[in-house]
Amino acid sequence: MIDKVAWVRIEDGRVLCARSRGKDVYYLPGGKREPGESDLQTLVREITEEAGVLLRAETVSPLGSFEAQADGRAEGVTVRMTCFTGDYTGRLTPRSEIEDLAWLGYADRHRVSGASRAVFEHLHRAGMLA
Repeated sequence: MIDKVAWVRIEDGRVLCARSRGKDVYYLPGGKREPGESDLQTLVREITEEAGVLLRAETVSPLGSFEAQADGRAEGVTVRMTCFTGDYTGRLTPRSEIEDLAWLGYADRHRVSGASRAVFEHLHRAGMLA
């Protein structure tokens, strides 16, 4: 089990997604915890590293946890993403290993990782995605 936290930012019915350099698949911004980090600390650090913005900690709220087969891993290796929403300050800019940030709608779900697709399905059922 790969355990990650992710940021779900929805604007105009689309979700912010990130694509790493040299990859084709998009995923929700976020990542793995470093030793001793809380979910919130991990999320704030990862989003600053990947998207160049600062999450406003007082606005961060849990959305849920989602599991799926891990992309590019052996069958049976799953990823669990604990997802949060929240506001940010700054200008979204791809940083670190991130080559591209894109706003994707439900019709783009085939372009995202399996775990991200599970989140897209949840958001679509809730009427939150275009």
